[in-house]
Amino acid sequence: CELDNIMRLTGITGIVNGMDVSEWDPSKDKYITVKYDASTAVAAKALNKEALQAEVGLPVDRKIPLVAFVGRLEEQEGPDVMAATIPEITKEDVQIVLLGTGKKKFERMLKSAEEKYPDKVRAVVKFNAPLAHHIMAGAELLAVTSRFEPCGLIQLQGMRYGTPCACASIGGLVDTIIEGKTGFHMGRLSVDCNVVEPADVQKVATTLKRAIKVVGTPAYEKMVKNCMIQDLSWKGPAKNWENMLLSMGVAGSE
Repeated sequence: CELDNIMRLTGITGIVNGMDVSEWDPSKDKYITVKYDASTAVAAKALNKEALQAEVGLPVDRKIPLVAFVGRLEEQEGPDVMAATIPEITKEDVQIVLLGTGKKKFERMLKSAEEKYPDKVRAVVKFNAPLAHHIMAGAELLAVTSRFEPCGLIQLQGMRYGTPCACASIGGLVDTIIEGKTGFHMGRLSVDCNVVEPADVQKVATTLKRAIKVVGTPAYEKMVKNCMIQDLSWKGPAKNWENMLLSMGVAGSE
């Protein structure tokens, strides 16, 4: 809407979102098999993974890394990029759980990945809040293949549950995910919503393979902890908003 010119001239202040830390709380979550906190996460997540594997009908094996994709099936979230990467990632010893609803063409894409790799991929293309919680608690990695993202909540929910993200290096994902500490960066993906660039598929595949190799190591366990000890609530962002609005010096804004 031509606001880009003004933003380039004046600069812009970005404030990341907080998340609902009471609805998403692994120590009290009624939807997950084993509740946990930062100190018990690694053992509990293994049990939650087995329950998740059983629930979606994948082979139950705690040794197989489980990658999840949860999101609206629209261009912004890059479900087509994720789907295009599956043939490459499934060469690894890995399981993939896909959850989301949206455009029918993307729902079909995810379903056909499941049909092609029935022992490794499950696609649930209906709204299922309990399963979303279960996935956060049971997955080892969350894939976030967004083409653009002002902030994003999914990666905050993932970190809250001790699930490091492999994410596109754009927008709010750069602000909230630290390479090697709380997740893995893929680099920037093309914002062209009509094509899936082979280079992007390569970026996603390479990063997910790199992340899968870290799963189960002491470095990975440290990442789980790093994710969980953060304050991801609205406390910080609300303060930033308040300070920002007050700094404008509008009469009576106190």
